[in-house]
Amino acid sequence: FGKTNINVLTLAIAYDSVAFSILISMLDKCGNSHTRERVETMNSYVELLGEETIDCLLADCEFVGKNWIDRLNQNGIRYYIRVRENFWVENPKNGKRFKAFWAFNDLKHGESKVLYPIYRLNGQVCYLSASKIIHNKVPELQIMISLNKPENALQYYKERWQVETAFRALKLGGFNIEDTHLTDLRRVEKLFSIVTVAFAWAYVVGVFANEKVGTIRSLKHGKRAKSLFKYGLELIATALLNLIAIPEIDLFNFLSCT
Repeated sequence: FGKTNINVLTLAIAYDSVAFSILISMLDKCGNSHTRERVETMNSYVELLGEETIDCLLADCEFVGKNWIDRLNQNGIRYYIRVRENFWVENPKNGKRFKAFWAFNDLKHGESKVLYPIYRLNGQVCYLSASKIIHNKVPELQIMISLNKPENALQYYKERWQVETAFRALKLGGFNIEDTHLTDLRRVEKLFSIVTVAFAWAYVVGVFANEKVGTIRSLKHGKRAKSLFKYGLELIATALLNLIAIPEIDLFNFLSCT
């Protein structure tokens, strides 16, 4: 709001077509997070739940860097991270450098490929995988780096879109959190945390209602006419804004841990 930079570094758990933010860091700057901030967030997760609970880490192009990837490699955390097409890659056998997209120039739309020889990117060893997709009606390469089971990279990376679904719900698709006029980071953090809880509340209400009250109708292409989150949010909003109406289910019971 105004001239205040507010950036949120979020670690979320992908689950059933959506993602739930569990750790957030408020950044008073414009642009990407630094390695130190990412490592601190990852360390916080490990302290809380342990590395054994991590299946893999998914991240977009902004989450690269020598020290960051080294942290993941050293701790044996499986990851699939997208890199930009023009990133320089080195063949450790002969020292030859090339831009990442050169290795996948032969791919056609819908095709994918895994390069099993080890390469170096930002000084760290990794495998390269890529697929050719259509994005905004334009052909585009999705290039991923990984160090464990590179053959699964493209399938796993699709799950990263779940966090975009969650962010859409927090923004224009539900809570309009970006409309806040708060500028104090501590207050924004509290607001973000409350909205995150509200998001989870709406989702579990939607899941329950879809099973016990009325199933969301499916469209011709097989997708639901509305998301489980939206379904639950509508039920909660109706109950809160219409005190005379009696909800079909006890909405507030879902906020209890018992």
